[in-house]
This record gives sequence, structure tokens and C-alpha cells, in this order.
Amino acid sequence: MSDQGLIVVASDDFLVLGVLSSRIHDEWALAAGGRLGIGNDPRYNNSRCFETFPFPAEDTGLTPELSDRIRALAEQIDAHRKARQAAHEAVTLTGLYNVLAKLRSGEPLSAKDKALHEQGLVSVLRTLHDELDAAVLQAYGWADLGAVPWGDEAARAAWTESLLERLVTLNARRAAEEAQGLVRWLRPEFQDPVRRHAAAAPAPAQAELDVLTEQPAQPEDSDDSPVTGTTPGTSIADIVGTTSPASARRPWPPSLPEQMRAVADALAASPGPLGEAALADRFTGRGPWKKRLPQILQTLEALGRARADAGASGAVWRAA
Repeated sequence: MSDQGLIVVASDDFLVLGVLSSRIHDEWALAAGGRLGIGNDPRYNNSRCFETFPFPAEDTGLTPELSDRIRALAEQIDAHRKARQAAHEAVTLTGLYNVLAKLRSGEPLSAKDKALHEQGLVSVLRTLHDELDAAVLQAYGWADLGAVPWGDEAARAAWTESLLERLVTLNARRAAEEAQGLVRWLRPEFQDPVRRHAAAAPAPAQAELDVLTEQPAQPEDSDDSPVTGTTPGTSIADIVGTTSPASARRPWPPSLPEQMRAVADALAASPGPLGEAALADRFTGRGPWKKRLPQILQTLEALGRARADAGASGAVWRAA
């Protein structure tokens, strides 16, 4: 039974399916989407994950030949999954992708997994997805990133961070284009008000995201460490009841996706809005990392994961 969590993309173009099925969109959705439940499971949100996602276009290197290549691979993936499910009642999409995840991580397969691997031809599915990821990266002009280094956790985190930084930059470029009147519609015959002879409503603009440049945390004894304390002008109303005991403070994460997720989680866990000083108090670490909080908060706001309110002495933030 479907619920409000069901997202339907109304397009019969396999190019759209291919891009949305790629690791490129997966990483964007994981970084931009929400989390739900005891397992902190990722949750796809239309306004955060889809509407802000910058699709490849001719300005990034998407050619007619590449478009056809992505369409063909997406259609092959769709046909392969349907054929395996039709041939074996026990094969499900969840089961296929659980086994695929184990293959990529190197985790041993159980007897049940091995049976599903054979019935679902999961190695074929893996190859198709790898080829799709390579084609979509090429469509963005980012073939230099190479394949996802699934077997190396540190290398994979670095790969993901580089990808997200490029997507954020492209998102900002798309927003600037839209401000000048250039909108790259997915379905122009349906979405473009000029083509529909209905110019009454303005075209929806993609939210602009700030580019964040990774700055590694300084060691605890760094001479560059700022003086601990509240920022000038912070009122008592902004910080009373919002400070965290030392035992509850988290280390400041090293990578950009982890930092964005940590700040979003801190806002979601707070019973009330937080000023920047109170938010910084949720984390430990020295060096210039606190200077990045405004950019991270603005990015989360653009993604729809945070909202700024007027406090007594400046902006305070809460989860959206």
C-alpha cells in the first residue's frame, strides 16, 4: 500500500530513469534527504532530493550519443530486474540490491544470498549499474572521478565528497541560469509555460547551494584555534538551556557529508532553535571549523533541512 513516502517521477524517458538510478543521484539523495526511525534509515524527499538535483545537460557534456547510451543501460536494468522477478517468485528488488550491496562490500554471502545471487543474476545487475555510473559521470564531464572505490572506505568517502562538491557547484550554476531565465526543463512540453501557453505562473527555480570547500580539523593544540566562547552579540535567550554537557558533545566530523549530516542531526535533536554559538557547543574540536557553520547552515536551508528564524541577537536555526 502506498503512502506519502511514495515518489512518482512522471516521465517515460529512460534517460531520466538512468540518471536517477545512478550512484551520482544516490549520493546526492543520501546527503540531502532525511533520516527516519530507530535505524536512522535514509528517506527520499521530493523537495530536497529531486527538485534541487542538477541533471546533466549539453553544457556538462551530455551528447545525443551519451543520452542514448544511458537510456539503453537504464532499459536493460529495468528489463533484467523484471525478467528475474518473473522467472523466480522469490526474487524481489530488495533482495537483489541487498545481495548487490554485499558483493560490493566484500561481505560473505549466506546460502540464501547465494541462491538469490544465482536466480537474480546479480553479477549482471552489478555490471549494468557500473556501466551506467560510468556513462552518467561522463555526461557530467566527470569521468576523471573514476569508478566508485567500493572496497576502500576512506577512498569511497573521498570520492563521495568530491562528487558532492561538484554537484553543489553545478546546482549553483543552474540557479544562476534560472535567474537569467534559462530553465532546463525535464519535460518542456509539459512544464514550460511558454509551450503550454500559460505564462501566468513563474517557472519554479532551483534552490541555490553554496559551495563548501573542505577544511580539515586542526589538532587540539593548534595555534590557529579561536578563543572558546560565544560569538559577539549572542544573547542569553539564544544560549540558555541549549548548552550541552561535555559527555553529550560529538567530535566534529572530518568530511563534508558527515559535517552536513551532523549539523542537521543536531538541529533535529534540539527541542528549540539554536544560535550558531549554541550549535557549535554541540561539537568538540579546535581550529577554524566553527567558521564553516554559516555556510553549512545556509546549504541545509537551501536543501530544505533547516530554517532560520530571527532571534534576539541574530539568526537562530531549527530543523525544517
